Amino acid sequence: MSRKEYHVVPNGDGWKVEHGGRSVGTHDTKHAAVEAGRQVARDNQPSQLVVHTADGKIETEHTYQDDPFPPAG
Repeated sequence: MSRKEYHVVPNGDGWKVEHGGRSVGTHDTKHAAVEAGRQVARDNQPSQLVVHTADGKIETEHTYQDDPFPPAG
């Protein structure tokens, strides 16, 4: 089963949670977006939440359920 990826990214004056380029939700603060992203990622395991900085760089990642790295084989 493939892992779903959710991203917390800047959105104008706020932040949003994305999945597959589509917005899952918008939030006034980064903290609120991260909390919402964690919840949606937990509810849709296996998944990963990727949190970005204001300039778009990856800040941290959270994996929910089994992490397929290193890959089998």
